[in-house]
Amino acid sequence: MSFPTQRPRRLRRTEALRNLVRETRISTAGLIYPMFVCPGTKVRQPVSSMPGIAQQSVDQLLEEAREVEQLGIPGIILFGLPESKDATGSSSASAQGIVQRAVEAVRKANLNLVVITDVCLCEYTDHGHCGVIENGEVANDATLEILANQALSHARAGADIVAPSDMMDGRVAAIRAKLDDHKFEHLPILAYAAKYSSAFYGPFREAAQSTPQFGDRRSYQMDPANAREALKEVALDIEEGADMVMVKPALPYLDVIRRVRDNFNVPVGAYNVSGEYAMVKAAAANGWLDEKRTVLELITSIQRAGADIILTYHAKDLARWLRSS
Repeated sequence: MSFPTQRPRRLRRTEALRNLVRETRISTAGLIYPMFVCPGTKVRQPVSSMPGIAQQSVDQLLEEAREVEQLGIPGIILFGLPESKDATGSSSASAQGIVQRAVEAVRKANLNLVVITDVCLCEYTDHGHCGVIENGEVANDATLEILANQALSHARAGADIVAPSDMMDGRVAAIRAKLDDHKFEHLPILAYAAKYSSAFYGPFREAAQSTPQFGDRRSYQMDPANAREALKEVALDIEEGADMVMVKPALPYLDVIRRVRDNFNVPVGAYNVSGEYAMVKAAAANGWLDEKRTVLELITSIQRAGADIILTYHAKDLARWLRSS
């Protein structure tokens, strides 16, 4: 039997050969670890749907942030659970707000971490939506000033990057103008540019206590069927001043990540969201999947699709596995 000259299996024969020719190499360099901060002291409340993840008071969060730093993970993104909620999410912009206090604590501890803050109202409103409500609907323009003030308060607390996730039209421009007017022109914006209305957010809503009290978010988050629209959203956010853009969720939208990567010359992030994390954890707990192999494969797929930055709850496990490999 005659074989062709090319035998692709030659380069798969040993682990050393496979490592030598590997096209996508994952590392901790682009990982961001999401964290949930809540009021109180010595509070660490596990999130039942997200094994290994907890709502934590600032003192406890600081301990985990030190661990994140020691593992070589470059950054964290903070989500806040406020002491009180109201119709306009007013506590989100308070200098004494929970996220603001957490940022200040990380800064005071001199941790070598990039601190990103999520800018949105869903955790702070009593109705759970990402904007203020007028006539039974989420009011776009009435929300922009509140978001801009929230971002400014995060900047004043010491955030390195602000990341608006609300999906209001024009919010990047409003935040950029507010930051620039207050001498924070150096502060980057990471825009959740293509954020889809997804079933994969369920566990996050438990963690952030942000489930809408009525309706849903389909009037402002993107339709999962639309990919071309994502390019429009990204282009608008960049035009308004976004320095980086993000696709959320990651795994069901690898094609969108690739389109964004191919069409725009800015850093591209992807959020490996709570539902994606919870599915892997549940399957691994039942012995249905090898957790390490599964996570390494899915993170590789997100990076292969074109993501430079990956927000993932698997970050600490990944860092440990990569160190031991």
